[in-house]
Amino acid sequence: MGSYLIKRLLESLLAVWGVVTIVFFVTRVLGDPSTLLLPVGASAEQIEALRSQLGLNEPLVMQYLTFLWQAVQGDFGTSFQHGRPALAVVWERMPATALLAGSAMVLGIAIGAVAGAIAALKRGTVAELVVMTVALLGQATPVFWLGIMLILYFGVSLGWLPTGGYGTFAHLVLPALTLAVFVSASIARLLRSSMLDILREDYIRTARAKGLMPTTVFLWHTARNALIPVTTMTAILAGELLGGSVVTETVFAWPGVGRLILQAIQANDFPVIQAGIFVVATIFVLINFAVDMLYGVLDPRIRAER
Repeated sequence: MGSYLIKRLLESLLAVWGVVTIVFFVTRVLGDPSTLLLPVGASAEQIEALRSQLGLNEPLVMQYLTFLWQAVQGDFGTSFQHGRPALAVVWERMPATALLAGSAMVLGIAIGAVAGAIAALKRGTVAELVVMTVALLGQATPVFWLGIMLILYFGVSLGWLPTGGYGTFAHLVLPALTLAVFVSASIARLLRSSMLDILREDYIRTARAKGLMPTTVFLWHTARNALIPVTTMTAILAGELLGGSVVTETVFAWPGVGRLILQAIQANDFPVIQAGIFVVATIFVLINFAVDMLYGVLDPRIRAER
């Protein structure tokens, strides 16, 4: 188990390093930020002086090595737009993203788990058809379109909820519901498929033949084993949401990390882009690492193999 843990930690560090490295070189393709930071009509001398100040006139390899050394120390540079440490700017937006992602995940998991279980246990009935149809529509519906429709109906037509912004529970409802629709649809479809596979296993038939209560068979034999692939899906969805749902945050003017990174890309704010992607990648890797460790709890066979 100890060697496996060390191996997973090294793989996680390698994944974060790879993502950050790719982002570093991609940001250099976006353009020269010095032309955006200086007034229109700035002289060539002024542009060159700013490039020298930002370290953009050095060879690309030297820029990369300097970036890595500073990143290891938690220094991603100063934001061109905000004039403050880029990592601090990103962390300021994390509470808003965590609140939105956490709310969407809780709501999506609750709805998706119930819907998936109903579809599996009521196979071949109208209930399964309705659940799977709604789930398919939920996965196929573009997030931006759903968000706009919710705004028009609940915000504009009925006037029940604010159309955007941040600060109160009312502001959270529509963006969280928008993200929860996709989450619940994904979990419902996967849970149904997983449970149907489990229900065909010999040990389920044996448990029923032994006279165990249906509730016991469902909770201890079916649901627990069906949760393994669902846990993987949940980890992926959580990583995506915590990374910042750019479209949803933009539609609802939600001040999260995703919207911040989008604004930084538009302004060629290299430090914020790099710091934001670093935080997103780290969170995503940590979530998947935690889920990988959780597999051993859900399935003792996996724990024994390690």
